[in-house]
Amino acid sequence: MINRTLKNDNSNTLGPVSDLEKHLPEDWWKTLFNSLYIKTDGDVVENDQNTKQDVDLLINKLNIETNHHILDLCCGQGRHAIELAARGYNHITGIDRSRYLIRLARKRAEIKNLNCKFSEGDARKIRLKDDSMNLVILMGNSFGYFEKEEDDIAVLESIKRILQSNGKIALDITNGDFMKSNYEPRSWEWIDQNQFVCRERSLSSDRKKIITREVIVHSEKGVIADQFYGERLYNSEQITSLLEKLNFKEIKIDTSLQTFSTRGEDIGMMSNRLFVYAEAPVKKIFFKTKNIKKDILVLLGDPRLSDIVKKDGKFNIEDLEVVDVLKNNLDKLSDYKFSYLDNHSNYISKIKKLEKDQLVLNFCDEGYFNDAFKELHVPTLLEISNLTYSGSGPNCLAMCYDKSLIRALANSIEINTPDETYYDINDQTVTIPSVFPALLKPNFGDSSIGINKNAVVNNAKELIAYIKFLKEILPNTSVLIQEFLDGNEYSVGLIGNTGNYTILPILEVDYSFLPPKFPKILGYESKWHPDSVYWKNIRYKEALLSEDNKRKLIDSSIKLFERTGCRDYARFDFRADRNGLIKLLEVNPNPGWCFDGKLNIMAGFSGMTYDELLKMIIQSYIDRINDVYAGKK
Repeated sequence: MINRTLKNDNSNTLGPVSDLEKHLPEDWWKTLFNSLYIKTDGDVVENDQNTKQDVDLLINKLNIETNHHILDLCCGQGRHAIELAARGYNHITGIDRSRYLIRLARKRAEIKNLNCKFSEGDARKIRLKDDSMNLVILMGNSFGYFEKEEDDIAVLESIKRILQSNGKIALDITNGDFMKSNYEPRSWEWIDQNQFVCRERSLSSDRKKIITREVIVHSEKGVIADQFYGERLYNSEQITSLLEKLNFKEIKIDTSLQTFSTRGEDIGMMSNRLFVYAEAPVKKIFFKTKNIKKDILVLLGDPRLSDIVKKDGKFNIEDLEVVDVLKNNLDKLSDYKFSYLDNHSNYISKIKKLEKDQLVLNFCDEGYFNDAFKELHVPTLLEISNLTYSGSGPNCLAMCYDKSLIRALANSIEINTPDETYYDINDQTVTIPSVFPALLKPNFGDSSIGINKNAVVNNAKELIAYIKFLKEILPNTSVLIQEFLDGNEYSVGLIGNTGNYTILPILEVDYSFLPPKFPKILGYESKWHPDSVYWKNIRYKEALLSEDNKRKLIDSSIKLFERTGCRDYARFDFRADRNGLIKLLEVNPNPGWCFDGKLNIMAGFSGMTYDELLKMIIQSYIDRINDVYAGKK
């Protein structure tokens, strides 16, 4: 199968295609819903008349009340959620896989001063509490996207779980029987003054799906997108049977929905719609004598021991404060009860005594006995004891600790990296490169140890002097002599696991307050010396990126997350060269969890509090091990 959904220049478009199905990526929905989608489908999905009509029908048919808790699943840019909130419905939540559309929904709700909650998520694994919703809606043909019918069932199962007894579900889907007989094989239309879209459609070989190809053309730029998508078709009997198998009741179907187009052109899948609504089954009530909290053991670095990474080689007041803030925020998570293990002298004996179902939050990023080289030893001890734990495993940690290895891996999957030379510090026969300026850094290491303001060298004399310095502080550690990137620097934060990621707002490092004579780097001083120029003058802000660069950063981060075997959460650092080409700096499989770290700063850009970030990390860990036990991984 050709796994490509979007091409951005006419030299890479596919040309004539005899079989659309062969070119349909199974996960096309991961990349399709962006700014181009808003343009190509804008006549329908940005149409106030359609939205108001849909919401009128919801209110009239489902008798919803203003205090009901309503989930707009696959909410897109939030048009139905925002319309409901504007009409006085007070508890509206929207969930969608598209980060672009979720951010657009948030901005629109904020402009109208409406209290809607929007978040990214997978419809098959809705991250809401059981029995928490009165109504779940899927509007605008948002059902049937997945490759397998089992995934459609998983969506309905997930909805059923979060609905209260007799709660209601509403599906707005295309009429499968009508579409099979009446789809337009080819059409085209202008979508604005400069762009038009050409569409091809065909039924899949089993006649269960309709496959669409869109070629979007700009009058001056040529072809700007060549993309495929597909949707499973259901008729009235099939969708009713599916809901009945899952014990939904009072199933009704309304065929009165009409679709209006501002362009009066091809409305495709929206041309004949089924409005399906039903009630969730009555659920059994289990009475509990008390609320049982989940016990979580938190592993931390040992404040009793020295730590070469930290200022003056030991835990300082600032480090202890970070741990106190962590504990205070974990205490806010009422579903859990936390205990802590930070004494490394009895790590092994304590771990051996843990029950096999003990949940473990591995925040020991200092490494075993505060040795960064032994960061992977902590998860190794847990695996030997057959325990589950949050975060990445030892193989991933070992791989990502070796910067040259990560560079080679990134290059193999077509992710740009800085030009660099690997230098064995004990090999006197190696020819030292003469491309300046260059950045010198230890090949192995964490927390920017070995990188200070003198790490950026401009000539051979400075290079040799810094190699000598590194040899003194980090003997027997190889060095990377790297092209110095002086463009914008970014960090991407991912929380979740394969198929269900939350992408935090992208962070940019703001060097504008740094005095000109200091090289613009996030070195050791910026992280560990509160009195340094770097600590005092470096800021962080939400990145302003083009949609293309944003997509590339996110796609590269997801590729690296999955290829290196990251789990639950990770951070990826990038920087542009002087020509604007963005290149990978590092993969951080267990990034800093502290309140003043990049991950929490990114979470803050989206309005998330520190305790909410911690809860999301814990939930991604628990969801992952539940999937393993359920046989899904």
